[in-house]
Amino acid sequence: MILAMKTLEKAGVKTLKASLPRNEILAGDCIEIMKSLPARSIDLIFADPPYNLQLGGDLTRPDNSKVAGVDDAWDKFSSFAEYDKFTKAWFLEARRLLKDDGAMWVIGSYHNVFRMGAQLQDLGFWILNDIVWRKTNPMPNFRGRRFTNAHETLIWAAKSENSKYRFNYDAMKALNEDLQMRSDWTIPLCTGGERLKKGDGQKAHPTQKPEALLHRVILSSTDIGDVILDPFFGTGTTGAVAKKLGRDFIGIEREKDYIAHAKERIGNIKAGDDESLLKPIEKRAEPRVPFGQVVEQGMLPAGSVLFDHSRRYSARVRADGNLVARNHTGDHKGSIHKVGAALQGLPSCNGWTFWHFENKGKVWPIDVLRQEIRSQLVVTE
Repeated sequence: MILAMKTLEKAGVKTLKASLPRNEILAGDCIEIMKSLPARSIDLIFADPPYNLQLGGDLTRPDNSKVAGVDDAWDKFSSFAEYDKFTKAWFLEARRLLKDDGAMWVIGSYHNVFRMGAQLQDLGFWILNDIVWRKTNPMPNFRGRRFTNAHETLIWAAKSENSKYRFNYDAMKALNEDLQMRSDWTIPLCTGGERLKKGDGQKAHPTQKPEALLHRVILSSTDIGDVILDPFFGTGTTGAVAKKLGRDFIGIEREKDYIAHAKERIGNIKAGDDESLLKPIEKRAEPRVPFGQVVEQGMLPAGSVLFDHSRRYSARVRADGNLVARNHTGDHKGSIHKVGAALQGLPSCNGWTFWHFENKGKVWPIDVLRQEIRSQLVVTE
């Protein structure tokens, strides 16, 4: 460890033990630099490691033009055993660096993701989800001997089974038009103006990830001010999105050209100055408002008729905030949730979004009334 730190210091790399080099790119080998960072200091790790693609020979299009694949030295390993050894080494450092309630995202393809998944479990990480990133514009399979490889896989894992990891459920639901976010994400490859280019017009990095992908990863599992480590920083997509979302980043990269592109890219980003717009809304943390309070304030007086969005079911409001309804199964009395569930024959129901009312010819979910009361509470406080 001491020898490794001296080597890094000679190379001009910071080796801070007690503090974190926030919002900096550290140049050098990822494993050695990770060893220099303090334990339990990182909230989230996003890692886009070498895929070990094992490409053999040139790949050409039907017109015989060459496909610019990934043939860089950093993606080449002599064997699966060598790749597994490398993966285990940086996984061990990642686990040491994560806070007890921290988590890690790793992305890969069929070449490496299964090997990484097994090692994550062997080392004590707790896999939460595997996310399929479905590309809307994948590269065709020019040889016509396999299916078009149209997706990559992300693994989201907590540090341990007992970790109280962060998940901004409501933010993900809002991104998905108020529906639960699924584990299959349809996002295009990085193209157009977002794609960084070298002076000769060639791609600056062969596997630059789209910012939309990192936006979803970071927004889903971090809070403002959290520290995100990317040990394979490349041209800085993680840092760029972290800066836009008010998070701190630490990037590790050994290729000088990538570092130069990343520094210029991140330097051109202006961070948001209104923190309230970056913080996810957590509905579970909002003030609790009983439906009875809506009745008390006269927003929906006793006798008001509620109905679902298709007007298949209806109920009347009682003075005590309960509902009464009738269908083929009989009479139903109780809360907005209980009656909504009973009419549908379901075990549960979110009455705030299920029940609607009519006002001035327009139909509204009763949740708008709850939000109005909440806004009054915030102003009062």
